[in-house]
Amino acid sequence: MPKISRITTQKKNKQRYNIFVDDQYAFSVDEDILVQHTLRKGMEIDQETIDDLVRKDGFHKAFTLAINYLSYRMRSEKEIRIYLDEKEIDEEKIEYVVNRLKQENYIDDGEFAAALVRTRIHTSSKGPMLVKKELIEKGVSPHVAEDAMQHYAFDVQVEKATKWVEKKLRLDGKKSFREQIQKVQQTLMQKGFPKDVITEAMANVEDENDEDAEWEAVVYQGEKALRKYAQKAEGFELKHKLKGALYRKGFSFELIERFIEEYVDGGE
Repeated sequence: MPKISRITTQKKNKQRYNIFVDDQYAFSVDEDILVQHTLRKGMEIDQETIDDLVRKDGFHKAFTLAINYLSYRMRSEKEIRIYLDEKEIDEEKIEYVVNRLKQENYIDDGEFAAALVRTRIHTSSKGPMLVKKELIEKGVSPHVAEDAMQHYAFDVQVEKATKWVEKKLRLDGKKSFREQIQKVQQTLMQKGFPKDVITEAMANVEDENDEDAEWEAVVYQGEKALRKYAQKAEGFELKHKLKGALYRKGFSFELIERFIEEYVDGGE
C-alpha cells in the first residue's frame, strides 16, 4: 500500500502542509486536519482516504475563510453566505459553514442586529427607519430587525434629532428661519426619523428665532431679488414681485414690509 514519504510546510502559508506519497506530491491539508488524522511519515494511505482528507480539508478551508471574515466585525448570516459564494465556495460547504458558525455562536442575527443598532446610535446621525432598512439589506429578517430597534428608544431618537437640529439651524444665515426649519424637517425625514420624533425635536425651535439674523437674511435675499427685478419692473409691480419672492423664501409680512420701506421706498 502507498505510504506518506514526506510532509513539508508550505512557504506562503505555514499553517498548511504538502503531503507526498511514495515521493510524489499527492495533496495538501491544513494543520488542523494533519493533527486530527495524525498524518505522519511512513503512514500507509490509500486513494479513498486521500479523497476523504481532501474533502474534509475543503470544508475546513471554507470555515477558516468565514472565521477570518468575521475577525474584522460581526456579520449577518446573509453576509457570510454572499462572501463565501463570491469566493466560489459550493453550496454544500456554505451550508456546513453556516450551520457550524451558528452552533459555535460565531453568528447570531439577533445579536448582530442589536449590536449594529447600538453602533449606529453612537456613530451616525441615522434615524431608526434608516437603521432598520440597513439591517434588512444586510439580510436580517424583518421581525428580528424590529426586535433590535427596541434598543433605539424614543427619547434617544428625540435627543439625537434635537442635537442635529441645534447644530444645523442658523449655519446658513442667508435663509429665513422658516425656510431653515422646513429644510431641517425634510432632512430629518430623509435620515429616517418618524414624524412624532421630528415634532418633539422641533417643539421649542420656534422660540429660538434670532430677530437680528432674520433681518440680515431678508436684506440679503431682498437685495438679491431687487437686482433681479429692478431692471424689468418698477413701482407697484416691482414691490409686488419682491413681496412674492420674499414670502416664498419664508419671511414674515412684517419683515418684508420693512425691507420694502427701507430699501425700495427709501430709495425712491
